[in-house]
Amino acid sequence: MTPSPEPGGRTHYRRDGHVAVIELDNPPLNVVSLAMTASLERHLARAADDPDVRALVITGRGDRAFCAGSDIGEFDDYMSPGRVVELKLRHQNEVFDRLENLPKPTVAALNGLAYGGGLEIALCCDLIVSAPQTKVALPETRLGVFPSSGGPIRLARRIGPARAKYLIFTADPIDARTGYDYGLVNELVEEGDVVEAALRLAHRLAAGPRIGLAAAKELINRSQSADAQSLRETSLAFSDRAFSSAECAAGVHAFRTRTAPNFADADRIAEAAR
Repeated sequence: MTPSPEPGGRTHYRRDGHVAVIELDNPPLNVVSLAMTASLERHLARAADDPDVRALVITGRGDRAFCAGSDIGEFDDYMSPGRVVELKLRHQNEVFDRLENLPKPTVAALNGLAYGGGLEIALCCDLIVSAPQTKVALPETRLGVFPSSGGPIRLARRIGPARAKYLIFTADPIDARTGYDYGLVNELVEEGDVVEAALRLAHRLAAGPRIGLAAAKELINRSQSADAQSLRETSLAFSDRAFSSAECAAGVHAFRTRTAPNFADADRIAEAAR
């Protein structure tokens, strides 16, 4: 494994066609540090601002861990009233929220264990791909704390409150096959094929309609917190945008001609036809 070129960890960013790939890098287990969180924020902004990016994959560098949780070496700085929120958690929650609310499909590729903050990052993604034997856990109660960057909320929404309580209260890891049965993991693939499988899935999503997928994502994400009238108005606003878009024109034309729609180039094709 290549050592991280920056102390405290970082993330790496690359493009694979219309898919952005962010790698967590803090050897040997890619733990979440302040430096990594700041780097993740920069690369999420880059993916959000690039109109050619239509989906995102997040994974870990190396083959031991997606991310093993927070950097415990930083904990001494946090163990006084008020310090952990201002030094770590407020910003970390904001960055994780940015990942969750990215208006593009996101896939977590668990290329190794995902513990604590690592699983919290994965839970921010729309879909999770993993090998069956990969271990996941929220073990923070063993340190006398709890998952503080959205873990209890996102896990409960994903697998239900009873299972979320059991996993957090006991701090016991489960394998991804069990996570699949719970609805936590979306795809199980062979070990060594996780990143490529996540990329295949992301490319499939990237080929879909940008507005339609963004609308569905926002409505699903808000479905348990917003009132029905607010959700209805959001849906209607998105519908107006979608039906008047070049993507809709491309989709309807493809349906009528029995061809595959080209959503990714719909705006460019429509502009050229004017």
